[in-house]
Amino acid sequence: MFTGIVAAVGRIEAVTPLGSPADDDTGVRLTVASGGLDLADVELGDSISIQGACMTVIEKSAESFAVDVSRESLNRTAGLSDPGDVNLEKALRAHDRLGGHLVSGHVDGLGEVTRFEPVGESHELRVLAAKDIGKYLAYKGSVTVNGVSLTVNSVTDRPDGCEFSINLIPHTVEVTTLRHLKAGSKVNLEIDLIARYVERILSSSGSAN
Repeated sequence: MFTGIVAAVGRIEAVTPLGSPADDDTGVRLTVASGGLDLADVELGDSISIQGACMTVIEKSAESFAVDVSRESLNRTAGLSDPGDVNLEKALRAHDRLGGHLVSGHVDGLGEVTRFEPVGESHELRVLAAKDIGKYLAYKGSVTVNGVSLTVNSVTDRPDGCEFSINLIPHTVEVTTLRHLKAGSKVNLEIDLIARYVERILSSSGSAN
């Protein structure tokens, strides 16, 4: 589990195919520079969130670590296929502060940025999500975008999906990879864990015991 509070911006330094590059089903090994994330207490097998996707550490040094990413994960996420900056967060410990919200690190789908512009001292971020994700979004509810815990400011249902807006304070823009976004960018989305369980409870409430 994670909180959606980014601890550091690292960088994917190398993307190495795990099989033949010509094989469409092959996964990759990512070598990630930690970018200031303290790896002293990270062990092999531990989880680290990379752009909102939970990954397992298989190698580490003082300033970098490696993870294997399956083709299924690559097909369902953005920002893990090429070198570039990534949001990093170590797994939540039981005694840690829950500064954001409970985040599983399981990406529910991709969204597309429709607007990312300064508004006063902040930035407005608008994202178009699929309808099956949009039903979990609510005014003042929580959503995870590229591993960052954010508060939804508005939700608008559209024929082609659900557009939601977020106000980003300067600090969030400065210390995460969200500053690189632009209209058309793909982002990893994870819905609120509580909303997921509420939907399940309501959908099964009429079922026979």
